[in-house]
Amino acid sequence: MAETDTGFSRQTRTYTCLRPPIPLPPINEPLSVAEFCLSVFHTTSTDGATTFIVNATTGEKLSYSQFVSQVRSLAYSLQQRYSLCQNDVAFVLSPPSVHIPVVYLALLSLGIVVSPADPLSSNSELVHQIQLSKPVVAFATSQTSHKIPSLKHGTIILDSPEFVSLLTQSNIDDDASKRVHVNQSDTAAILYSSGTTGRVKGVMITHRNLIAMMAVIHHINTNETEGNENPPRSVTFFTVPLFHVFGFFMLLGAVVSANTVVFLERFDFEEMLRAVEKYKVTGMPVSPPLVVAFVKSDLTKKYDLSSLQGLGCGGAPLGKDISQRFKEKFPNVLLIQVISIFFPFSLF
Repeated sequence: MAETDTGFSRQTRTYTCLRPPIPLPPINEPLSVAEFCLSVFHTTSTDGATTFIVNATTGEKLSYSQFVSQVRSLAYSLQQRYSLCQNDVAFVLSPPSVHIPVVYLALLSLGIVVSPADPLSSNSELVHQIQLSKPVVAFATSQTSHKIPSLKHGTIILDSPEFVSLLTQSNIDDDASKRVHVNQSDTAAILYSSGTTGRVKGVMITHRNLIAMMAVIHHINTNETEGNENPPRSVTFFTVPLFHVFGFFMLLGAVVSANTVVFLERFDFEEMLRAVEKYKVTGMPVSPPLVVAFVKSDLTKKYDLSSLQGLGCGGAPLGKDISQRFKEKFPNVLLIQVISIFFPFSLF
């Protein structure tokens, strides 16, 4: 039994959370994380015209209604045109793009394993990752496709007219579309370690893993907005790449939270500040060096950053001196030291 004051069990020598358990779907219920995220999104009061994702480099954006429509269209198109099977692996090698979340959700909804990689990886690194994940199809761009070897079902080019046609099917027949029963225990994604302590490793994550994480975020959001008919909109600037484990989780969390996501194709500090001003960004994940840049750079005086409510700093400990200087310079911005992969979506 756990001790009531700490949750520590002397018998098992483990800690148990003292908070009530968060309800999860029955484990035997067929359910993909994509279906879970979209079902939670549809229960919110978010207008479909609300912006989901913005490419601040080009100004290209998708509303939530467009995003859901494209996910549905792409999933249908992949079923009709490709002989993909459940638990097949799709390798994704692309710079940041508004197409990436559409690809992720469509593949996950079909039970296809998503395996994104850094487009700047060397050829030898990519060969190793492909050997680990054994993909049968790839999604890449015209700039990255040459790095992909010949695969069973080829490579789909994201910046091609052919791919755009997959997103715009207007005659989707629900009866013709195969209903895919994805087990929660099935692998949803293969993400890669950093390789700092040896060769890169592929980490398998199940739909159940991701559903549990998204359920936590939904639970927090629900509790913090309870009784508020018009909860404030959160706009998150992504400083983390979409192929990275943090960016992957945050992207799913943004859908569950019905937040707006803003990103740059290539990170630049001043371009980030410009995007904060233009899109009224409320929060972002940051690293200690980025906090230092906020503190020391005079560029912050050129832009209206009044929309910022909070920064979640992770990756390494943040020095007390820098924290204090940040607080003095930005007294209305909450700076949090993040010690978990869970980013506080509802806070910002």
